Amino acid sequence: MSTPCPCGRGGAFGVLPYDRCCGPYLDDPMPPAPDAESLMRSRYTAFALGRPDYLLATWDDAHRPTQLDLDPGITWLGLDVLDRTEDGDRAEVEFTARFRTARRGGGEGDGALEQRLHERSRFARRGGRWFYLTG
Repeated sequence: MSTPCPCGRGGAFGVLPYDRCCGPYLDDPMPPAPDAESLMRSRYTAFALGRPDYLLATWDDAHRPTQLDLDPGITWLGLDVLDRTEDGDRAEVEFTARFRTARRGGGEGDGALEQRLHERSRFARRGGRWFYLTG
């Protein structure tokens, strides 16, 4: 049985397996995602799997950080795509990503904190590839 893709994209029989969803985009060589939503989902998957190499490779040059250190204390719990628009070589994807972050410190009531990230991400297509601009 295949592992379900972290992005949660559904197919006819439930969540698509990783190797039929975001997996191919994160493999080497990294084929381009066919649309902005697929790129956004694969970037979520890269966060969930701890793949800063993919995140940096799919970030627009003008906005890309020089390095990206992912927090190992974050566990990604799920993704909901709320809206998507595409106009030629520009697109936006609105989503909510759920995650849990471990509390730091030793006080009473320590435990995991569940949070949500709500974002409208902007993307641009150049040379047949989609790139993340800003959120």
